[in-house]
Amino acid sequence: MTISKETMIEMYRTMVRIREFEAEAIELAKANITRAAVHTYNGEEAIATGVCVHLSNDDYITSTHRGHGHCIAKGADLRRMFAELMGRETGYCKGKGGSMHIADLTTGNLGANGIVGGGIPMAMGAGLGLQVAKEPHVAVSFFGDGASNEGSFHEALNMASIWNLPVIFICENNKYGISTSTEKSMNVEHIADRAIGYGMKGMTVNGNDIVEVYHLFAEAKEYALAGNGPVLLEMDTFRMAGHYFGDNENYRTREEVEKWKAKDPILHCEKLLKEEYGVDQDVLAAIKKEETQRVLAASEQAKQDPEPLIEEMLDDLYDPTFETIDWTLFSKA
Repeated sequence: MTISKETMIEMYRTMVRIREFEAEAIELAKANITRAAVHTYNGEEAIATGVCVHLSNDDYITSTHRGHGHCIAKGADLRRMFAELMGRETGYCKGKGGSMHIADLTTGNLGANGIVGGGIPMAMGAGLGLQVAKEPHVAVSFFGDGASNEGSFHEALNMASIWNLPVIFICENNKYGISTSTEKSMNVEHIADRAIGYGMKGMTVNGNDIVEVYHLFAEAKEYALAGNGPVLLEMDTFRMAGHYFGDNENYRTREEVEKWKAKDPILHCEKLLKEEYGVDQDVLAAIKKEETQRVLAASEQAKQDPEPLIEEMLDDLYDPTFETIDWTLFSKA
């Protein structure tokens, strides 16, 4: 299956949009405008992009604490994303979820999750719902290598396999669970090999190659929709930045980071577009400029949005102890 020039350019645009969003998110964190930890997706853009280009709003995804890329690739509004990071009431979760808990049900994004592995069983449940409703769609779970060592991973894969659910589990293996290398946290060469234990199909691919990601996910989706059951895909990649903004990265060498930066998925896509699709460098530069302006405009708009009202702080939340709080103590004098 050949990828059209138009699709390649659109995927390039999405990857650049994600990278520019993360760059601005870091600037906001530096200025102490964001309200919680920021975990960037830099270096992993080809995965979310190559997967979500195959999905419609009727296909579901679950995300992770490093979820901005998934959210954007699934079609989220940048202003509402920035508003959520800044704690504004116009955010996707009215400013009460923050960077690690953005959800957008209109695009089929069931939400990011601050709990490692928390989204995996949610995707399994969404797949069960699709199966019961006999809908021709899939549920996709994005998670990291660290989550593949959680009980939720093994339980969800086992149940999805038993029930033959249309779920595609995508492990973004970026080599580190916070500061622990995969070499120290697991005794398998490929996380995809764990699919064998559940009678599932498992495959590993270069997650920094947009073409490989595109084709492998297309194959997995076709397989799942044909009634063959779930698939485990391992996307081999690397996060260029630290675990979060402010991470000193003392657990890995600069040489390792630089080696992987040379495998930047965006640079790889640029090379393909120029050499195999005949796209001029000026066109790529124009796309980058357009996406940078788009991201900065969304950020500036969100900065002007209001914060949640104190009297609405309890809305959409559940905690019985809140009923005993005298909220007038927090009112401005």
